[in-house]
Amino acid sequence: MRVRGIVVMGVAGSGKSSLGALLADALASPFLEGDQFHPAENIAKMSAGIALEDEDRWPWLDRLGEGIGKAAGETGLAVAACSALRRAYRQRLRTRAGIPLGFIFLKGERGLILSRMEKRTGHYMPVSLLDSQFATLEEPQGEPHTLTLDIARPADALMRDALPWAKAFDRTPEDPFQ
Repeated sequence: MRVRGIVVMGVAGSGKSSLGALLADALASPFLEGDQFHPAENIAKMSAGIALEDEDRWPWLDRLGEGIGKAAGETGLAVAACSALRRAYRQRLRTRAGIPLGFIFLKGERGLILSRMEKRTGHYMPVSLLDSQFATLEEPQGEPHTLTLDIARPADALMRDALPWAKAFDRTPEDPFQ
């Protein structure tokens, strides 16, 4: 069985969880919500408007990467939502997952994402941290197995692009970038 993982990535409010859940459902694979892998201390910091440092992120990324590898090992494919803002974070996920990972980058303008964040309720990430997310973001340019989608497009259009890409990624040879 070929084992793979797909991570839907982007800044807070870009729609990672929504697209990730839809994609996982369409691919009949497990969906891992990256936020659920944060320790309580990380959530408390972000809730208080304090941006995470790398030291906060490494254990979270390790747990999520291991979770992706385990879930994909059981089913062949797993989909996760994770900001994965920096190249080093994506590499950490690849290493910890121990399987080839593809990344779908949800790219959008700050104003659109801000308006989405202002409308959502019940999420710990305050709007005040959006600028720190953009400041940290390193787009996955030149990295293998990545797809960039413009979030200004409707969700059904994003799925029309993501699904064939995900199916093609599942058929690619082993990932030398691991």
